Amino acid sequence: MKNNNKFLLKIIKKYSPKILDTKKYPLLENAFSNYDILKGVNVLLSRRITMSQITKKFEKEFGKFIGSKYCLMVNSGSSANLLAFFALINPKKKNRLKTGDECLVPAVCWSTSLWPIIQSGLKPRFIDVELNTFSPSLKIIKKSINKKTKAIILINILGNCSEMDSIRDFLNKKKIYLIEDTCEALGSRYKNKYLGTFGNFGTFSFYYSHQITSGEGGMIICKNQNDYKILHSLRAHGWDRGISNSKNNSFNFINSGFNLRPLDLNAAIASNQLKRLNKFKKIRSDNRNKIIKNLQNSKKWNNQFTFFEPNKNLDASWFGLPLLINEKYIFKKNKFLNYLNKNGIETRPILSGNFTNQSSIKLYKINYNLKHLKNSQEIENRGFFIGLPTQIASLKKIKNLTSSLLNIDKI
Repeated sequence: MKNNNKFLLKIIKKYSPKILDTKKYPLLENAFSNYDILKGVNVLLSRRITMSQITKKFEKEFGKFIGSKYCLMVNSGSSANLLAFFALINPKKKNRLKTGDECLVPAVCWSTSLWPIIQSGLKPRFIDVELNTFSPSLKIIKKSINKKTKAIILINILGNCSEMDSIRDFLNKKKIYLIEDTCEALGSRYKNKYLGTFGNFGTFSFYYSHQITSGEGGMIICKNQNDYKILHSLRAHGWDRGISNSKNNSFNFINSGFNLRPLDLNAAIASNQLKRLNKFKKIRSDNRNKIIKNLQNSKKWNNQFTFFEPNKNLDASWFGLPLLINEKYIFKKNKFLNYLNKNGIETRPILSGNFTNQSSIKLYKINYNLKHLKNSQEIENRGFFIGLPTQIASLKKIKNLTSSLLNIDKI
């Protein structure tokens, strides 16, 4: 086996492109190591590609890492969100939610943090976020809930979070379900507890450029065996396969369901990357600090940007570096971002900006009050983010980046 792996590694090294991305500063470069690819090749050569023992092994590894007994791998973080909401409305769940029950969702969100609310028959209501965390605080949540509020999805944006313990305790007292979308924050710890483990459900993504990647893939965790069994059956057609001891009928359908299964191929790569998560976390944090330091120490620095600072109780696992453009430069934003992207510096909105501005909101006739979403709109107006490499960035690369960012004065 060792000799075979040595042979395969030689082939992988031979055919691995030296430059995976033509951009000077992409969101993420060289996401996969040769050993990641080797793990995937071994699965391909086994001809057992679909979900099986490798996936189960990775679920256990992930659970041990994150501190959760109940972990289920799926084909994406979006699918994890979908399962969370369909578990909440499932007839097998005690105190399940009903059609029309209200779920709060931050206006600064990703599309598949919102759509599962609607797809499951619940009613979304947008709430604002804080400018320093890009997430709703306990204060905002307390002002937003009413008798119709039965659930809330919180999004740990780009590795940051709100005061999760206080929010969790408050929602528990109110008997409001908490879904914790941690697709952008794997490895972040709030008061020494991993994000994603505060809610009734926690969701994670292994998409390209996230803290770890398997190309596609995700994970959902929950608190109890009953919810786990619901999630398990929903993941694959409503089957009881894997959760029942019955040998009488291998095609026993006990629930409704989807097909949201991952591949063993994804699990093998994700498992190998999970071993390096803490290393990636440290490198990304170091690169972030170097970029900010170089900006602030430059002679051209004139507070052109406001930085996203971690919650004081957070040990952050950064996904990217978001920046808020100084208000006096807002009129230059589009021209500036075009300049950065043309010069090989890949940029993205902060999630989807204020999602109420998306045309699909009108399509589904979702009501909102823009006056109550001032911070969310300001984040869209002023915000963008750039990537943080998982390899140590050279001083030359950082200086070129910061020089380009500070050219906003010349645009």
